[in-house]
Amino acid sequence: MAGAPLREHGVEWQTDAGIGRIVLDRPERANAIDRDSAAGLARAIFEVLDAAPRVIVLGARGPIFCAGGDIRVFAGGGGDFEHVILDPLTNLLPAYRKLAEAPCPVVCVVNGPVGGAGLGLALLGDFVLASTTLKLRTGYAAIGLSPDVGASWYLARRVGEVRARQWLMLSEAIGAQACLAAGAVDALHEPEALDAAADALVAQLLARAPASLAAVKRLTAADHRALVEHLELERELLRACAKTLDAREGVRAFVEKRPPRFSGK
Repeated sequence: MAGAPLREHGVEWQTDAGIGRIVLDRPERANAIDRDSAAGLARAIFEVLDAAPRVIVLGARGPIFCAGGDIRVFAGGGGDFEHVILDPLTNLLPAYRKLAEAPCPVVCVVNGPVGGAGLGLALLGDFVLASTTLKLRTGYAAIGLSPDVGASWYLARRVGEVRARQWLMLSEAIGAQACLAAGAVDALHEPEALDAAADALVAQLLARAPASLAAVKRLTAADHRALVEHLELERELLRACAKTLDAREGVRAFVEKRPPRFSGK
């Protein structure tokens, strides 16, 4: 798949010289995920994996890596509120699981703030390099929903179960240095130096034997069958939250830029 990058629904991808690159490219919508961009991302993941790269790099354009689900789309869901929230997962989760199981190293380059489902994309990497402009905000509890796209899985494995629970419950913005100290990311770089740092890491990985790296990943991986079960549990809990009046109120309040008034219903 060498040559010009392919593009679909705000996602760009190509594989060249053993490097598969997937780029979220909806900066005007903070690279938020809706049904179409989820389908584009799924296609990108499958096609990059089919090209059998030696390293995969996942990044984004613009000042924000990924704001998570597209809440404005959620707010416009009307009577289909639950469906609008869950529909993007239909295409995305099978591809996401394949990316999580990739035999080659995955390098995530987090160019700025990240939230919601974007956490599952940002933290999936075997290496997570981030800009000093990083801010991590889980977001779910603030709008009455629950984690999805592996956000709770990878956050808990990187920062620990208790800290992940606290970050998810409070939904406060966590700064770059705090993320580094907690182990959410592996390194911080100034924005202008981030891409060069990622290229240097990729060069190191390309100098290693692919079979050796694949063996390391297999030997050190979490039980991916458990990840599949976890992703399904995330979706079921998100479905339950999406049925509540609190979720509708949380999404409406977000769009209207006001504190939500949760009723417990």
